[in-house]
Amino acid sequence: MSAKAPRKIIIDTDPGQDDAVAILLALASPEELDVLGIVAVAGNVGLHHNATNARKIVELSGRTNIPVYAGCSRPMRRHLVTAEHVHGDTGLNGPDLPDPTIPLKDQHGVDYIIETLMNAEPRTITLCTLGPLTNIGMALIKEPRIADRIQEIVMMGGAYFEVGNITPAAEFNIYVDPEAADVVMRCGAPITIQSLDVTHAVQSTPARLDAIRALGNKSGEAVHAMLTFSETFDLKKYGWEGAPLHDPTVIAYLLQPDLFEGRHCNVTIETASELTVGMTVCDYWHVTGRAYNATWMRSVNADGFYTLLNDRLARLP
Repeated sequence: MSAKAPRKIIIDTDPGQDDAVAILLALASPEELDVLGIVAVAGNVGLHHNATNARKIVELSGRTNIPVYAGCSRPMRRHLVTAEHVHGDTGLNGPDLPDPTIPLKDQHGVDYIIETLMNAEPRTITLCTLGPLTNIGMALIKEPRIADRIQEIVMMGGAYFEVGNITPAAEFNIYVDPEAADVVMRCGAPITIQSLDVTHAVQSTPARLDAIRALGNKSGEAVHAMLTFSETFDLKKYGWEGAPLHDPTVIAYLLQPDLFEGRHCNVTIETASELTVGMTVCDYWHVTGRAYNATWMRSVNADGFYTLLNDRLARLP
């Protein structure tokens, strides 16, 4: 019997220390995941830094054949909100990584997403979204036919039980471009959401960070430095033993879905209210009768997650 072919994915991202860890986790897992490309989007910091950071992480992984594209530099209808207060002025403060030598691809990231989906067999490519959904929303608007060709959209975004982290009601990725998130949630493609309900349970405690540094490779040292920097804000904010580790849950779900539990339900995006714009209105208890459009993950085996993460990071340079 032949081995199962790796799942084809495109990573859409705004690195961001936690995005960087997610990219490393994916690139360390070639038996399960075929990373076709990485597309940067404005979010944690501006597009220029995010595109540079994506290439730095690709080079750190040793997988320099992975193409990196730049997508949208601002949300669809709003001014860009960034998070230098968490991630630093470059978005990837912490480790001292060299400037990348691999070039950005010339093609716009949105056009790359459309072209790749339209040229592939239907339902064979998964979109892994780690930042605001601007690129995916714009791709769906520019070429609506891609919705029927997407195998799955697995996103980090939103909150229900844990509510917001950038406003009292909204999670950052959705808040930055709620109109794009609304387009994505209405597109009809299969969607799985890793929200703050999950990521707040995946905390990078001192013991877990020490275990990553103890891997003894460049990637482990870099991840330790990244998370030691970015967790400072959240430790002060929440007063927990460790800070949430958001975006790697997307990749961990693809690698080991039994670590997570949730349910199929309806999720809509608030785009009008000044108080709650960007809120993910999750009908987790099925009280509205609205059609289900997403699988909302509510809980995670955090110890199992870190076991997986350490195993894969140990494979990298």
